[in-house]
Amino acid sequence: IPLYLIFIVIMMFNYSREISKIIALLLINLLYASVGIFTKLASQYDFLSWSYIVFFGIAVGIIGIYAILWQQLIKRIDLTTACVFKGTGLIYAMLFAYFIFDEQISWNNILGVLIIITGIVLYAYHPKAQNTKH
Repeated sequence: IPLYLIFIVIMMFNYSREISKIIALLLINLLYASVGIFTKLASQYDFLSWSYIVFFGIAVGIIGIYAILWQQLIKRIDLTTACVFKGTGLIYAMLFAYFIFDEQISWNNILGVLIIITGIVLYAYHPKAQNTKH
């Protein structure tokens, strides 16, 4: 994770390119979605057992790192743009559930992902969605 965080920070401070902001936004949302992995792992152990505390502690730590990175990112990206892309967290969570926990993906899940992606694309290509701040 440290290399991952370094990459995010580099991308965030290289704000001369719009694409680097979007990549940083997607990676920060991926980081936040990873909280689900650790809370799911924590839930598989007895409440307050050492394994539970470790996994839950990792989840809390990730949330703290995410909060700092999110705050730094919204200095550089319009809040509405950043919030629209938060929908990607649901996509990441579904992929984590499938690949890590062997959970099934239904047609409703796929339809939901397509709706999220469509909304993000429509927002991204709308002329008013462009950031006018520098």
